[in-house]
Order: sequence, then C-alpha cells, then structure tokens
Amino acid sequence: MPAPQEGDGEETAAPPDPEEAPKAAPELRGEATGEPAATPAAPPSPEDKAVNSRLGRMYRRMVEPFLDSPGRRLGLAATVTGLLLAALLLAATGRVPLKMLPFDNKNEFQIVLDLPEGSTLESTDRAVRDFEAFLRGVPEVTTFVSYVGTASPMDFNALVRQYYLRGDSNQADIRVNLLPKDRRDMQSHAIVLRLRNALEALAARHGARMRLVETPPGPPVVATVAAEVYGAPDMPYEMLMESALGLHGLFRDEPGITDVFDSTQTPRERINFFLDKEKAALHGVAAEDVNASIALAMSGATPATVHEPGERRPLVTRLVLPREKRSSLTALERIPVKTDAGKIAPLAELGQFRPVSEDQPILHKNMRRVAYVFGETAGRAPAEAVFGLQNRLEADPPRKGIEVDFAGEGEWKITVDVFRDLGIAFGAALLGIYILLIIETKSFSLPLLLMTAIPLTLLGIMPGFWLLNVLFGETVGGYGDPVFFTATSMIGMIALGGIVIRNSLVLINFVDESMRQGMALREAVLQSGAIRLRPIALTALTTMLGAWPITLDPIFSGLAWALIFGLLASTAFSLLLIPVAYYAVRSKTSAA
Repeated sequence: MPAPQEGDGEETAAPPDPEEAPKAAPELRGEATGEPAATPAAPPSPEDKAVNSRLGRMYRRMVEPFLDSPGRRLGLAATVTGLLLAALLLAATGRVPLKMLPFDNKNEFQIVLDLPEGSTLESTDRAVRDFEAFLRGVPEVTTFVSYVGTASPMDFNALVRQYYLRGDSNQADIRVNLLPKDRRDMQSHAIVLRLRNALEALAARHGARMRLVETPPGPPVVATVAAEVYGAPDMPYEMLMESALGLHGLFRDEPGITDVFDSTQTPRERINFFLDKEKAALHGVAAEDVNASIALAMSGATPATVHEPGERRPLVTRLVLPREKRSSLTALERIPVKTDAGKIAPLAELGQFRPVSEDQPILHKNMRRVAYVFGETAGRAPAEAVFGLQNRLEADPPRKGIEVDFAGEGEWKITVDVFRDLGIAFGAALLGIYILLIIETKSFSLPLLLMTAIPLTLLGIMPGFWLLNVLFGETVGGYGDPVFFTATSMIGMIALGGIVIRNSLVLINFVDESMRQGMALREAVLQSGAIRLRPIALTALTTMLGAWPITLDPIFSGLAWALIFGLLASTAFSLLLIPVAYYAVRSKTSAA
C-alpha cells in the first residue's frame, strides 16, 4: 500500500513517547478491560497485630493441643491438681514455716536473769557484771542498763509477761540498745541468735536461768510456747507439779525450744514454833502471848512516832530485835516471853522450833488448779515445736488424770485464732466474689469456672516461700533464721482473689464478644487469649513491681511476696487453664 502523501487529507498519529507510555498503561488497561482502579490496602488493626505477633503465635501453639484433645485437657487438670496438693504439702510438712508475725527489726532486746533462789544481791550483781563485760565487746551494742534486785521500767511486753513484779535479790534485767538499723548489716533477731550461745554459757557459769526477750511486732504473750498442766479435782497439787517438771524435761529435749522455765518454785523449808501447852500452862503463858512475842522480835512494831524540829511529817519509831539476835535457832530460843507471874520465860522452855516444808503457791485459771511450763523458740516455727511436743506426749503420755493444753497463754493459740479468722474472712470474700459474678454473668456455673484462678495463686505462693528459704534462709549462731509465711502473707493471698478474677472475667468476655460477631468457639478462644495476653501480663508485672518495695519491710514483706508469687503463678496458669476449661464446658453445652 503506498504511503500517504502530504496533503492527502488524512492525519497521521505521532508515535507514543516511550517515557509516558508506562504511566498511561494502567489507565488504558483499565479502560480497555472495564476493571475498577486498585485501592490501597487498609492497615492491620491492633487485634490483628496481637494475633499475628510472635507472642500471639506462641500462645496459639501452646493452647491449640489442649483444645483438640480431651485427653490432654484431662491431663492438664490432673497436673494442676497435683501441683496444688504439692503446694499444700509444703506447708503441712514444715517446708514453709508458719508463724503469726515475723520478727521485727528493733533497736533493743532484753536479758532476763534468774539466779538460784536465795542468792544474795551481791552474787547477782557479779553475774550481771560478767554479762556487761561481754556486751561491751559486741560491735552492734551501743549502751545497756542493768537492774539488779529490782524490775526494769515497765513496757507493754513486761506488762503481759509480768516482769514488773520481779524484785527479789536473785533477779536481774539488762536492757541492751543496738545501733540504728541503717548502721548495721544484721537485723536484731539475727544478732540475738548470734549471741545466744555465748550468753547461755555465761548464764550456765553462774547457775542462772536466762531468757532473751525481743520486742514483739504484735500482741505479746507470756511465752512463745506455753503448756498448761491440769489435773483431776481430787488430785493433789504436788502431782501437777511433778507432771510440770516432767514436761519441763520434754521442752528441753525438743529441738528449737530454748529459755525453758516453769511455775514451780525451789523447794525450801521454814521454821515453825510448836508450843508445848502443858509447859505454857505451868508458866501461865497463853498462845497469843507467844505469837505476839515472836512477831515483835522478828517483824518489829511501830509503837510511837517522834516529832523532830524542822520535820513536816512525824518519824515512825520501829521496835525490833537486832539481826544477830534473830538469825539462828539458838538466838530464837532465847526470845523472852512474860508470864502471868511477871517473870520472863525463854521460848526454849515453852516449846521447840522445827523445820517444815514450805507449801508451793497454787495457781488457778478459770477456777481450775494449773501449773505452767514456758519456752521460747530459736530457729524453728512455734507450730512445729508444738507439734513435736504433742508427738512426744503421745509416745510418752502423762499419768492418768493429767491434761496438757498448749492453746492457752502462748503464741500457738493466737496463731490458730488469727489464721482461723483470716480463713473465715477469705471464705466471706469468695462468697462475695461469687455473688458479684452471678450478677455479672447471669449464670451460676460460669462464676465457679472463673474462680478457679483463685486457688492457682497457691501454686506460686507456697513454692515461692519455699524457694525464699532455700535461697535466703540463713543459719546464725547454729540456729535457723527462716522466712515465715505469716498472717500478713495470708492477707496478701486474700487480696489476690479480686485481682486474678478480673483477668479471667475479661478474657471470657472477649471470647463471648467474638462469638457474638460470628466467630467459631475454637477460634474465639485462641484469638481472645492472644489479644489479652500482653495486657494481662503487663498488668500483673506492674502490680508485682509496685509490691516490690514492700519486701524490704520485715513485717509486711510476707504480704508483698504473696502478691508477687501468687500473681506470677496465677497469671501464667489462668491464661492456659481458664480458656481451655471454658472451651471444654462451652463445647459440651453447644453439642447438647
């Protein structure tokens, strides 16, 4: 075909620019094919990011096997149950020692000394001076004040233990002051444990009974371990004292019990004058005249007062025999007694002096005669010491009619009462949580499923305290210094109930909301767990970090550790157990 010439009347199209062709191509293709132009892709939502993240994929891989296998779900339930029983066994076997309150870090402690009865004030003072010489060499001791033959100033501890009544010549108190807390490495309880053996050796050298008394953080008791010995109404009191002395030996043989003493007194004699009535009648002396003469010679009398110039008050005149004339039997027999005839007859002609056994004081409690045995614990929980003593009594029971009660004046009763009351409070809190969950979920069974997160806290609390004793439990002076599970720890466990329930409730609500949007149950469980994993973990972590400073306090550290360990275990297990259990229950309901 011939090429067109200029001026033929036809317009020829110029060839397309190669640089502009690629830009126009998409538009031309769209026009040619009739397809709409492509729109940019929407950014992924935060939920999609959480599901597709590495953490979300890991959570999915962890939970999926339990959703697909009923046998694995049963194995998971059995494993958690076994772990709960193992955690409870840690407390039952003493691996986690129980105590009402831990030892506080104070700046003082007290040494209470009892030398043998009848010791002179001088001998007691010599013993105290040896203790003072030892205390001067203790680097943590700043000052001390000794009270010999008199009681130290009364505080709340002394009021309960009745130290304010101590005033005999064989008794002494030493108040020891320590460096401030920020200037010493050891707590006051550890210092007392370190010094105990050396102080006990000093006490044994002087034949004294010693008690190391620490200021308690809570209500003080007469002694940490106290046994009350009762008998039948017709039983002589001497049998109660014999049983108390036998129990005293059991206290000394029980490991961890120190500073043992009892309510019995050292046997002693007194001298009584026995009047010969025939001889008294021959001399014309009445029995009341003899009593009056002996009382005047021994105790004296105040027959008159003297008004001295310059004195505002009258001075009392005391009439008594000199000490040398009333300090021996020979001198007492020479005490004169006036007869009816106006003559003087010595007591030796009217009767004779004889030694007789002094009666022991009879103590009563709730109108029953009782004898006491007291002891302190060092390096051992009071509950363990009481259980050990009870086992010894079962192996070697006391005589028939004797009853031994440990739930009286010691710390054991207070510990039992406090943990019992806290257990009742825990039950009341669980009931309140259950009622609130019924109102929220409109179901009676679903709240029980949600509340399974509460016992999961034990999986962290009990092993956590056991781990603390393994890592940080010390031995000071041959005595253990463990980390106790205390009443404050129990309070922390109660507080955890509301915290862990919130996580479970939010997680289940996410599952239900996803199902209302048309998602299948299995996928709703997996996606809801993946979405809530990070917020739940961050909430638990911030709570644990907030409780961390409380661990530095010696009293409330148990509360903080309970929160930390309980949150750690409950969060980890509830993220797995609660979704799996909810899937198992909901799938059966849907199938039915």
